[in-house]
Amino acid sequence: MIAPSILSADFARLAEEAEAVRGADWLHVDVMDAHFVPNLTLGLPVVKSLLKATDIPLDCHLMIEDPDRWAIGYAEAGAYNVTVHVEAAADPVQLAKDLRAAGAKAGLSIKPGTSIESCTDVLKHYDTLLVMSVEPGFGGQGFMAEVLDKVRTARRLVDTGHLNLVVEIDGGINEDTIAQAAEAGVDCFVAGSAIYDASDPGAAMAKLRALAARSR
Repeated sequence: MIAPSILSADFARLAEEAEAVRGADWLHVDVMDAHFVPNLTLGLPVVKSLLKATDIPLDCHLMIEDPDRWAIGYAEAGAYNVTVHVEAAADPVQLAKDLRAAGAKAGLSIKPGTSIESCTDVLKHYDTLLVMSVEPGFGGQGFMAEVLDKVRTARRLVDTGHLNLVVEIDGGINEDTIAQAAEAGVDCFVAGSAIYDASDPGAAMAKLRALAARSR
């Protein structure tokens, strides 16, 4: 699965940028509040507008404080998958239940410094695990290969039936890094600049998909 990240798209042309990656599995939307991470991007009003402009399922990654309060709105608006950070959620188990009740898949993200072992029990309540392969906050960062050990652990837990979720990765995914992430066991790849900086975003997405499939 490929999830182009609109963090690297032209914010003045989001409807067109979504159309440029038609055929994507998910469209990844980074919501940042300048508190949990040192950057400010967009919020629920823009997500609602984007939902009207595309039929690609929205994968909303909330890099925000107090997701227990704010995340449900994204689910109620129609986002397919709403991902919160375990480092920010006060009650991640209840939050997962609330997101599902509101009609969305529930995703849990972990920063590079957060271990899988610290949240394995919590992950039993989630549909997606988003492993950050950069420090969250800005696009265009270099890939942190050391996080692939966490991907391998998650893959084993899924394959042995201890978890039932999609393993997703976000940060520095491009033609040079997607193969090793696929080999480690990633199901869904978030890619921003590797797709939107290309002259043909659709072709770039297709190439990434082929590279991942070959390595997986």
